[in-house]
Amino acid sequence: MKQSTARWGSVAETAQRIGGEALSLFWTLVRIMVPLMILVRLLEQWGAIDLLAKFLEPVMGLVGLPGEAALVWASAMLTNLYGGMAVLAVLSDGTPLTVAQVSVLTTMMLIAHGLPVEVAIARAAGVRARATLLVRLGGALLAGVLISTLYQWGGWLQQPNLLIWSPEVADASWSSWLIAQGEGLLWIFFIILALLLFLDLLKALGITAWLGRVLSPLLRSLGIGEQTVTLAMVGITIGVSYGGALLIKESQAGHLPPKDIFGAMMLLGLTHSLFEDTALMVLMGGHLSALLVGRVAVTILLMVIIMRVVNSMSEAHFNRWLWHANSPVHSGG
Repeated sequence: MKQSTARWGSVAETAQRIGGEALSLFWTLVRIMVPLMILVRLLEQWGAIDLLAKFLEPVMGLVGLPGEAALVWASAMLTNLYGGMAVLAVLSDGTPLTVAQVSVLTTMMLIAHGLPVEVAIARAAGVRARATLLVRLGGALLAGVLISTLYQWGGWLQQPNLLIWSPEVADASWSSWLIAQGEGLLWIFFIILALLLFLDLLKALGITAWLGRVLSPLLRSLGIGEQTVTLAMVGITIGVSYGGALLIKESQAGHLPPKDIFGAMMLLGLTHSLFEDTALMVLMGGHLSALLVGRVAVTILLMVIIMRVVNSMSEAHFNRWLWHANSPVHSGG
């Protein structure tokens, strides 16, 4: 009887702890995301996407795309992938694109989308906004140039693109937008709760330590500590918001070295939500040779370069250019 009572007491304590952590993480994300979601909504209505598209038009030629494609990338960059997909569906009606061109464009969208919110999440973990923007925008352009050049050189995927699916036109009213965002935030809470339970189970079963040992050679080659492996895997598989939230938690607790957190956030910025987002871009006509192989290859290349530079930097220079010195994490930790 005493053992049963003790067991239930332990379960209750664990549930209370994880529930409290989930609420804390959720509130952290809400404070970051909600003001920016409202700001982005206002900017969208004030024509900011059109202005950004005009600025990006000359860049499109570098990646073998027509200037009109800038509006697609600008929409994804300021809002999210669905915003870019909606514009791409409209663009495809009047501007014929090849499979190669759509593959390049959708790969760039995967690397650089939802930037206002996702840059803010990285900043909350300690990473300076300029570092996140440079890596994600630079990574998207590098991927676009390399993949476009390869397709043109080989004459591959030059057939006209056909959309497998296009998103429905969303209700533009504020009331519909508020309901949609509220539902999205509610889902985020339950996903965070499930993630924390799952990670706690992995730790209890010793799987976290095992993953760290198995993946440590790869992580070492990328210059990232093995302590971040499970957190990085969360972001890589289901998204920056979730992986970033867990990294914010570790950052606030001071459990991980700043350079490990920085590396993990850069990795998540370049490759995240590997299954869902990739599948969405396949529906728009993107080819896996770009969406998966090309993106992962560019990510590995950039991460090796970035982390070699970062690990060679002094603490003072790292704090000045890449990290918030007043972050909860001590730079020497």
